[in-house]
Amino acid sequence: MTLRSWALAPLAAVLVGAAPAPDAELAASADRVRAHVEFLANDLLEGRGLGTRGHELAALYVASQFRSLGLRPGGERGGWYQRVPFRRAAHEGVPTVTLTAGGRTDKLRWASDVAVRPSLTERQRDMRSALVFAGYGIADRALGTDDFRGLNLRGKTAVVFAGTPAGLNSEVAAHLGSQKARMAAAAGAIGLIEIPVQPNGQTRLGQFAGSPAVDWVAGGTAGSTPSGLRFRMALSEQAAARLFTGARASLAQVRAQAAPRGARPTGFPLTASLTVRANSQWEDFTSPAVLGLIPGSDPRLASEYVLLTGHLDHLGIKKDAKPGEDRIYNGALDNAAGIATMVEAARAFTSAGTRPRRSVLFIAHTGEELGLLGADYWAANPTVPIGQVAAAVNLDMPVPLYPFSDVVAFGADHSTVARTVAAAGRTMNVAVSPDPMPEQSIFVRSDHYPLARRGVPAILLFTGYGSGGKPIWDKFFDERYHSVRDDLSQPILWDAAARYAQLNYRIARRLADDPQRPRWYAGSYFGEAFAPGQPKATR
Repeated sequence: MTLRSWALAPLAAVLVGAAPAPDAELAASADRVRAHVEFLANDLLEGRGLGTRGHELAALYVASQFRSLGLRPGGERGGWYQRVPFRRAAHEGVPTVTLTAGGRTDKLRWASDVAVRPSLTERQRDMRSALVFAGYGIADRALGTDDFRGLNLRGKTAVVFAGTPAGLNSEVAAHLGSQKARMAAAAGAIGLIEIPVQPNGQTRLGQFAGSPAVDWVAGGTAGSTPSGLRFRMALSEQAAARLFTGARASLAQVRAQAAPRGARPTGFPLTASLTVRANSQWEDFTSPAVLGLIPGSDPRLASEYVLLTGHLDHLGIKKDAKPGEDRIYNGALDNAAGIATMVEAARAFTSAGTRPRRSVLFIAHTGEELGLLGADYWAANPTVPIGQVAAAVNLDMPVPLYPFSDVVAFGADHSTVARTVAAAGRTMNVAVSPDPMPEQSIFVRSDHYPLARRGVPAILLFTGYGSGGKPIWDKFFDERYHSVRDDLSQPILWDAAARYAQLNYRIARRLADDPQRPRWYAGSYFGEAFAPGQPKATR
C-alpha cells in the first residue's frame, strides 16, 4: 500500500477535530525542547555513536515521540525506521604496494610512502595498473570542463591534483572535490591517487593507513565507492614525484603549470605502473533512521512531500580518554537540539487544527558524522518517490546560546526555498542573513546535500550571527564543536531553542501550503548541475 492510500481518519481526527487556537502556529514549549535534549544528550546514551545501543535508544525515543503526536510511520514496511545497512572495513595484515618507474621496481613503505583505503566491496585485491595524469580530475557538464578528454583511463589509475583550480565558488569547489572518485570511475579508472598541488601538502596517508572505512553497502555497492573504482591511494611527496619518472613532464613541472590562478594542466599518460595487494576484513551492521509522516490534505498536492530532517547520531565515546576524564561526546547542540526542535515542529503541525496541503515527512537521520551516510542512503533508497519531494529543510546544530534575531539559510543563493524562510521569519521578526562563512562551504556538509544532488531544492538552517551571535559561534567552534564539552553544561537558552522550533514549523508549513513548488534559480550551478530539466526561477 502506498503512502498516499493510507487511511487518514485517526490523524484527521487529531488535526481537524482540535479546537482552533487564537494563533494556529502555536509556540513550541521550551520545557519540552529541554526535555528532548536532556534525554538525547544524557551520558546513558553514550554519545549516540553509529551502530551502538545508545543510538538505538535515541531512535526509539524519537519514534515514540512521533507516535505520541499522531504522526504516521514513514519508514520501511509500514514502520518507523529505515534500517541502513552499514559496513566497516579495515586492513587485514599490511597491504603491499610496488611501484615500477624508470626501469626499477620498489616496494613502497606502508604508512610512510603509501597507504590504500580499505575496500568495502572486495575482500581481496591483487591488481596491476598503468597510470595517467589527469590534471585536477574534474569532468563537469555544468562548468563545461573535462580533464579526462582525450585520455585513455580504461582499467588504469588516475593521478590527479587534490582540490580544484583557484577562482571557483567555494561551494562549487567543495562539491567537485567530493566527487572526484565518481568522475574518475566514469572515465573508466580503476584507481585514484590525489596528490597535493603544493609541495609537501597534506595527504591522506594516516587516514588510509590507520582508519577503517565506513559506508552503507547494498547489493554489493558502497554508497561512496563508485562502481569500477577498486582503490584510492595516498602517497608521500617522494613517492608521488617518482610516479612522473620518465614521463612527458615531472611533478614539479606540472605543479608549475597549475600555479597561475585558474590554470588547468593538460593530462598525459605516465610510464610508471603500480601493483596493489591488499586484504580487507568487514563488520556489517545496521543503524536506524526514524521517519514520521503527516499526510497532506490537498488531493492535488498530497502526493508531494516537504522534508524536515536532522541527524540523530553523534560521535559516541572518546577512545583515548584518560582515566577520570570525560569520554562521552554528548552532542547536545550537534545535534540533539536539532532533533528536539524538529519534534516540536511536528507537534506544531498536529496542534494547528488543519493538515498541510502537501505531505510533510520528518526524518531523524543516522550516519551523518561519518560523511552524511544515512541521508545519502535515503536519497538513493527513498521511502517516498524522490521526484515528488518538493523541498527539504535540514536542522543541524542550532546554537541557542543567545537570543538570536536572524538565521542563515545555507543554499539561499540556489533556490526559492530561501524566500519562504524569509517570509516565515518576517512573521517572527527574524531576519535572513547572508552566509557568514562562505570559505567553510557549509552547503555541501550536511544532510540536505544528498537531496540537493538529486535535484531537490534544499537548505540548511542555522541560527545567525546577529544579536551578538558571532563571538558565541566562534567560541562554540573553538571549544565545544565535536568535543566532549558539547554537553548540557552549556548555558542553553531553551526559549531561543523553542523559538527556532516555531520558525521551523512556519517555514515547513508555508512550503507545504504554497500552490507552487520551490524552484532552483536560473544560473545557479547546483540547479543546472542537479536539476537541468526542472523549470527555474529568476532571482
